[in-house]
Amino acid sequence: MRKTTVRMAALTSAAALLLAGCGSEGGEAADGAEPVVSTSATAKSARAATVLDQPFAKPDVTLTDTRGEKYHLAEETKKRPTLLYFGYTHCPDVCPLTMSNIAIAKSRLPQADQDRLRVVFITSDPERDTPERLRKWLRGQDPDFVGLTGSFDTIQKAARSVGVGIVEPAKDKKGNVVSAHGKSVLAFSPKDGKAHVIYGEEATVKDYTRDLPTLIKGKTPGTS
Repeated sequence: MRKTTVRMAALTSAAALLLAGCGSEGGEAADGAEPVVSTSATAKSARAATVLDQPFAKPDVTLTDTRGEKYHLAEETKKRPTLLYFGYTHCPDVCPLTMSNIAIAKSRLPQADQDRLRVVFITSDPERDTPERLRKWLRGQDPDFVGLTGSFDTIQKAARSVGVGIVEPAKDKKGNVVSAHGKSVLAFSPKDGKAHVIYGEEATVKDYTRDLPTLIKGKTPGTS
């Protein structure tokens, strides 16, 4: 499949892909995280899937899972295809839709591939997203999804390491608590533990259904 390259002129769109948050305005990187500038995107799915010129290493972070136990992300998902998303359970739109799209696509995989795949949801709102809250919320998506929480500083550092900006939850003009966070899903290869592909909020069930079998094999969708 032919590829197009998004270079320096695409700085604005790349920043919006990685750093625009639920309920935030303008898609600014409020926490100072640096967006990806140079990427390669498949021509037919330029907005949904983006191939990174410089892949991200998996965050080397230990958080708390929905059982209240410590979970070292890099070790627990070692040599497994892994999808990583930062969001929060009180999100009114993008977060539940993103996780639902992934859950539906995952359910269409052969059972062996479903067992290999790890889908990790790290909260950007740890004060409200307790392990119990995460467990109940993720159960409605897929009971095998991994939910992680911890201190905000630790989570923010992990997010920054993969180019995702998050800021501490704050009340909007209507008095609703909003957690501004990047909307990208990072796909980590089982071969090297790095994210070679990211998906924006435009990614659909069809996009994930098409790409997951390739990602699980440690290959990059849309490349020869």
